[in-house]
Amino acid sequence: MEIDDDLIAALHEDGRVSVQDLARRLGRPRAAVAGRLRAILDEGVLRVAAMVDPALSGQHVIGHLSLHVSTRVEPVAASLRAMDETVLVSAIGGAHDIVSEVRASSTAALQDSIARIRAIPGIAGVNTLVYTDVVKGFFVSRYRGEVLIDDLDTAIIERLQADGRMSYRALGDAVRLSPSAVATRVRRLLEGGVMTIAAVEARSLARRQLSMGVGLVLNDDGDAALAALSARPEVDFATRTIGRFDAVVTLVQPSAGGLHAALERVRELAGVERIETWTHLSVTKEDYARSLRPVIATL
Repeated sequence: MEIDDDLIAALHEDGRVSVQDLARRLGRPRAAVAGRLRAILDEGVLRVAAMVDPALSGQHVIGHLSLHVSTRVEPVAASLRAMDETVLVSAIGGAHDIVSEVRASSTAALQDSIARIRAIPGIAGVNTLVYTDVVKGFFVSRYRGEVLIDDLDTAIIERLQADGRMSYRALGDAVRLSPSAVATRVRRLLEGGVMTIAAVEARSLARRQLSMGVGLVLNDDGDAALAALSARPEVDFATRTIGRFDAVVTLVQPSAGGLHAALERVRELAGVERIETWTHLSVTKEDYARSLRPVIATL
């Protein structure tokens, strides 16, 4: 539905945009917009959540794992989903069977997580990339330490990680502040780059959006190619990496034809030497919410 496309685009820009502003922007009755918004949230088409930079929750190293599986995929994926350090688990079509994003406090901790993953029954091989610079994504932060975070801020962030559109009144009731005081804190956290609040859209063959991962081997023009890709709306995520690829991007489109056309545009870039692709068949875990309390305790 066209209204869904417009709603989701607006929520990508501002996850807390009001229904009144959405109705004005879309040129539709407020009741119709409110009803459709409730429907796409209830149906799991997307969710709105607060995202913080991984470093704020003590996760300084991010690994992208491509896994070969010798058994059925689902039992292995279930074991991966149960691990606290996995934020993404997806069954894929391509050279591997599953990809997973793992966040850790250090390189040594990442190695420990990979060792435990290798021990999961059914895993026949693990190939690891390490993110060095996330240039586009939900958790790219503008935080530079200028804003101090206290226990009340932490409580607010954790609730917004679960529901980014939670009302100021409900937030106030939860943390025992007035709605106006909570609104002031939320604005300060957003403006200070401590968090962003955006829509996370469900992506799989059964959903309205298809998703493809692309590993890039770059040449001397690679920086320009990655910058150009990051500016494109079909690129949902982009990061520089260490490993068999120099960068990884995620393409999102509503159809296989759209993905093919987007991939062709990637191939045309002068800075792209070689690519490898994988199609996300079923994203079974995408959960970036993490407690900030251990970090706050050290401030």
